[in-house]
Amino acid sequence: MARQFPQLLISDAKGKISILESVEAAGMKAGHPFRLSPQELVKLPPASQVFMLPERAPVGYSPEAGAFVAIPRNPSAPKDEPCFAVAAFTAPGYTLTYSASYQEIGKPQTLPLYAYGAVASYGGDLYAAAMRVDKDKRHDARFIDIGLVRRKAREFKKIFPRNRLVSHLETCALVYNCPNAQNFFLSRYECPLPTSPTCNAMCAGCISYQPGARCKATQPRIAFVPTPEEIGEIALYHIERVDDPIASFGQGCEGEPLLAAGVIEKAIRLIRQRTDKGIINMNTNASKPAVLARLFDAGLDSMRVSINSVRKPYYTRYYKPRHYTFSDVLSSIRLAKKKGVFVSLNYLAMPGFTDSEDEFNALKRFIGTYKIDMIQWRNLNFDPLQYFREIKASVSASYLLGIREIMKRLKREYPRLMMGYFNPALSKMKKRS
Repeated sequence: MARQFPQLLISDAKGKISILESVEAAGMKAGHPFRLSPQELVKLPPASQVFMLPERAPVGYSPEAGAFVAIPRNPSAPKDEPCFAVAAFTAPGYTLTYSASYQEIGKPQTLPLYAYGAVASYGGDLYAAAMRVDKDKRHDARFIDIGLVRRKAREFKKIFPRNRLVSHLETCALVYNCPNAQNFFLSRYECPLPTSPTCNAMCAGCISYQPGARCKATQPRIAFVPTPEEIGEIALYHIERVDDPIASFGQGCEGEPLLAAGVIEKAIRLIRQRTDKGIINMNTNASKPAVLARLFDAGLDSMRVSINSVRKPYYTRYYKPRHYTFSDVLSSIRLAKKKGVFVSLNYLAMPGFTDSEDEFNALKRFIGTYKIDMIQWRNLNFDPLQYFREIKASVSASYLLGIREIMKRLKREYPRLMMGYFNPALSKMKKRS
């Protein structure tokens, strides 16, 4: 019996997907194609999405030719017609190990801000090149009752009739399907506290602001700065009703929260005057150490630092910081650890860069030097080939270790390092201690 292999998916111009049974699916890292073994794949998780990639020809491995081949035309179609690559956007809790493999046709438009994982047909099902890094179900759409979210949003607006944050979060929950906002109305997990309409970085992959016509922002920013009272009353309402609560500044629908630090400091003090329950967290670029010092003193317990690379040149080319430097980020982390604050890296992973030997060695030194508590393995939502052009990185295929391998090595070298996808609640932090 012939060996069964993951088969290549292709799409027509209307998004209809079909299988090329004679061609192996491939994955891509840093522009290099790779064959995919079944052991590297997981069944496509529920709530994942599958995309057609316009202006990009699928690349697979032809056993007959013994080589990787680009397939710009559909060999199974009765008429000569183009075909396009297919990618998977996996559900939260999964980190991609390979990008979709494709060849650009001409000079295509930059892809929208999603992560584009390799996907294949295998054994009659769809599989993705990914690994599960967090079993928490908080963002699993199967466990979020949208009808109940809608009813609860109406109730919250009656309880807080003049609170603008409630109306903003209602839009996030029901228009943009933000799981954090949905869970807020269900009074569970993490309470999102978007605060800042502005930012001091011009990140290439910012999901809330995209100047010009390169690609569209996926979730517009909050248009106002809430008052400390608006923040405090919904945070306290949430904290009082949830067993292991988190209240979190710095959401996808805002800029950099440190630019609204005056309001946030007052809000934290309001919350902590009433309760010491739960965790107050900030997702931040950590650009202002002196400002963070005040927030730590006010009661900020946890800091998640967004970062695409622990090496200054690649960080700078992606984040494009304004009025701060990578050194400020390092100072903020050093200060947080001195103050006893829990520090996570929101590590934006891109296959072919994150698992390169140079980046991994730098990451190991970084973790050891700064005593990082946790890595959250988030997929970088960006056009894979454009990313390498953006950060000016060229990586040889022979210097790639693999996402699975680098996680395995980190667990071995740093057994106390937490790894996952979501901000941890206090109970999980205590288990690590």
